[in-house]
Amino acid sequence: MLNCQKIRILAAASITAMLVPNSSLAAGPAAQPDFFGAALCEPAYSFGLATQLYEEAEKLGRPDTSVLGAIYALPTPIEREGLTARAAVFAGTSIGVLLDGEVAEQAAQRYHLVRENNHLLGASKRGFSRELPDDRQAMKDLGIISIVARESGALHRKTLLACEFVSHEDRKALQSLEVEKGR
Repeated sequence: MLNCQKIRILAAASITAMLVPNSSLAAGPAAQPDFFGAALCEPAYSFGLATQLYEEAEKLGRPDTSVLGAIYALPTPIEREGLTARAAVFAGTSIGVLLDGEVAEQAAQRYHLVRENNHLLGASKRGFSRELPDDRQAMKDLGIISIVARESGALHRKTLLACEFVSHEDRKALQSLEVEKGR
């Protein structure tokens, strides 16, 4: 119980820090939530953070739900470390951004991701990931949090960069399906 309470408090503090504009900007427009930082699991994924960011994304307008989850066009592109994102993505238990171009390998090098062995049953043509270290696995008893970069034909020359939570049960099921597919 105490762990859950600590997680909620930390998530609330992190969300507040991300969403409250700097006092020097108080007279200007509110700062856009850091969707790119969230895609890099900064702060680490939590259901509270995902909900808060989703609620902020809802304010951006109607999402495109034709591909995977909900894709929200950002009012201004986010440029970071040579990568550009123009949309925030919420898919299942993932928070991410769509990067311009098929740049999964570039993102993998920049964020120390390793090539994935599976292709999510054909949904991903090229994917890379890295599990967060144990001290950043805030929900270790429920599943694993990772940073992922994936390309897919469905993304139309874009790359998904996301912070992804996968439950232990879903991970086992996906591994079983990959084994079955390989037979």
